[in-house]
Amino acid sequence: MAYLSQKILKSMGFAYLGDNVKISDKASIYNCESVSINDNSRVDDFCILSGKITIGKYCHITPYCLIAGGKLGVEIDDFSTLAYRVNVFSQSDDYSGSTMVNSLIPVQFKNEQFTKISIGKHVIIGTASTIMPGANIADGCSIGAMTLLNKSTKPWGIYIGIPAKRIKERNKEILKLEKKFLMEKNNDPI
Repeated sequence: MAYLSQKILKSMGFAYLGDNVKISDKASIYNCESVSINDNSRVDDFCILSGKITIGKYCHITPYCLIAGGKLGVEIDDFSTLAYRVNVFSQSDDYSGSTMVNSLIPVQFKNEQFTKISIGKHVIIGTASTIMPGANIADGCSIGAMTLLNKSTKPWGIYIGIPAKRIKERNKEILKLEKKFLMEKNNDPI
């Protein structure tokens, strides 16, 4: 995978760009002035990021993901991953037929839903899953492959299905590993 150079990344005008951020030269990022990406995070090939987006430390946005932050935004906390083809939407049209739809129609003819999306720390979202407006993901949750999440989760659960259902608790061993990782990272002489 080829990544954009630091010179190019700095010229794109991000709201914030941390250290050691890697972004594929095949990713599409719109509204860079509304996008913040913290240290050691990565955005892979064929991802689309648009609108207001905040990505924490050590986050991985794998190939073919879409993050549509819209006006209110999507926030992804540290150590979280979006697997291949995950879609995250912070806004949506009204599909009832009562109003018109799509981005080419003036606002007075539409009834869009706008909500901020929060994805907590240590979250993994499985391949081809979709996160709908208003569905916040609490810390430590695991969202199974091809899951449709249309409601918020509670911490440290494993969710699967269409629509998503909590099937069991997720192991919190990650928290011990995070402490060990950060301690070793801080003692690294590099």
